[in-house]
Amino acid sequence: MKKNLLTAVLILLSISAFAQKPSPSLLTPTNHTLVMIDYQSQMAFATKNIDPELLRNNAGLVAGTTKIFNVPTVVTTVAETTFSGPVFPEVQEFYPKASSNYIDRTTMNCWEDTNAQKAIASKGKKTLVMGGLWTSVCIVGPVLSAINEGYTVYVITDASGDVSKEAHEMAVTRMVQAGARPITSLQYILELQRDWARSETYKSVTDLIVKYGGAYGIGIQYARAVIKH
Repeated sequence: MKKNLLTAVLILLSISAFAQKPSPSLLTPTNHTLVMIDYQSQMAFATKNIDPELLRNNAGLVAGTTKIFNVPTVVTTVAETTFSGPVFPEVQEFYPKASSNYIDRTTMNCWEDTNAQKAIASKGKKTLVMGGLWTSVCIVGPVLSAINEGYTVYVITDASGDVSKEAHEMAVTRMVQAGARPITSLQYILELQRDWARSETYKSVTDLIVKYGGAYGIGIQYARAVIKH
């Protein structure tokens, strides 16, 4: 009897230990760099696959997430003062232009810009997360280029946009076929939080979701006010 009980305990401990080892393909606050590409007014004017308000909220959710978890982040722009215009206010909230060293360029593929590529590589992470405008040009270019150089690349699909639904979807398909991993903005913040018992980031995460997380954020607001949770 004692032997059987001991065996059962060892099996449970073994299962428990196994369950506590998350997949290495999951993102963590320390294993990647975020690259926010061309979240600019002119680029948003022609974006049709996603509502501009939702795109702005998702960009804010992603930018805020990196501040909460101290994720190395690079913000790039293209022809900021001559064509594409200023960065979204939702990004500037967390990365003000005056102090964030935006990297402006002329190339559509930021990987072909020496300053941008060096800034990304200097973070020392072999996993990149990217999002921005437009998916089929300014996201496809660096994603395929980084994969070709041995990086693991995730694309935040609902924080990216293009001139049509087809253009966006075909670009995502092309990147996935090349090895990119698609995720969403809400998935990004929840994957970094991972455990609601992580009290040091709990309030900041839920506050950010209330502000930019759509219906889920309203649910958190309701739970706080009515359920007192």
